[in-house]
Amino acid sequence: MFQDVDAEQLARLYYHYHEALAQDSEKANDKSSSWESTPQPERRRMIAAARLALLELAAPAVPKKRKYYATPGEADWGC
Repeated sequence: MFQDVDAEQLARLYYHYHEALAQDSEKANDKSSSWESTPQPERRRMIAAARLALLELAAPAVPKKRKYYATPGEADWGC
């Protein structure tokens, strides 16, 4: 399912929605702020983050390790 999603496309969509939902309406309406005008290092960072997010979403859920506490009478007491 997530293997078919392009990380760059996801990063571009995230950038678009982030700009659209920005609380600063001047920045949201600023046409000079676009994916194409974003510096290449920042775009690469966003794409890498999108790849990691896709890997995490595609990975099976790992159950949290529970601390083991012995039930009363079960523990060994090296007396």
